[in-house]
Amino acid sequence: MKKMRIFFIFGFLIFYSFTLKADSQDKNKEIKSIHIFVALCDNKYQGIVKVPEKIGNGQDSENNLYWGCAYGIKTYFKRSKEWKLVKSEKLNSIVLERVIFKHITEKDTYLIADAYDGKYIKECTKDFLSAGSGIEKDTIELNGKTIGIGGNAGLISYIGHNGLMDFNIRNKYVNKDKKKRDIIILACYSKLYFSKHLNSANVNPLIWTTGRMAPEAYTIHTAVNGYLKKEDNEKIRERGAEAYSKYQKCSKKAARNLLVTGW
Repeated sequence: MKKMRIFFIFGFLIFYSFTLKADSQDKNKEIKSIHIFVALCDNKYQGIVKVPEKIGNGQDSENNLYWGCAYGIKTYFKRSKEWKLVKSEKLNSIVLERVIFKHITEKDTYLIADAYDGKYIKECTKDFLSAGSGIEKDTIELNGKTIGIGGNAGLISYIGHNGLMDFNIRNKYVNKDKKKRDIIILACYSKLYFSKHLNSANVNPLIWTTGRMAPEAYTIHTAVNGYLKKEDNEKIRERGAEAYSKYQKCSKKAARNLLVTGW
């Protein structure tokens, strides 16, 4: 009788543990995440047209053109009425800052952005490619919630100078989990240079570019709005083009020719 009671209790604990785990996994599946890899603008270490020294210091994220300036990722999203900054931290000597935003109205929706020291633009590019292809997948814990980053994010983006115009990457980025990931690449000529690295990665390019451009935050901010509404590629691309046209004061036709979608 005593053995039966122990067996019953043991069985119940196993069942209860399994139920909690399954429930936790179901809740985590409901959490949506977007991961943006930002290579900070860097006059010294990148082959770019020089910008003013203060905003072109790739080791100073707070004043950087692509991060701390008005149209930089951190500042623009921080000022957005749709997102709330919930955490900021320095990760290491390469990723100078990580910020995590939570959407105001979309339940359990998070945006994670990493600011890479501009000197390490190659590492930033490789990390983005590894995430987009599903090779590198990870999670972070925030207030009891497990949030997917890297290849575990639903939308993965690269923002910054197109370092592939300056250096070569020999790694192969082949998708093995058969999961198609959405990507946005805001960098000059990104379709031309990134496509050869992503042609086996099983990605869905929502937006990438055909020419020189300013990779500022308003484009991806507007595109993300469409993404969260589950709009198709063309509508998301149109949103991005309209924002780019507005802020860059160029024609919508020019913006549409610059920002393209799909293969």
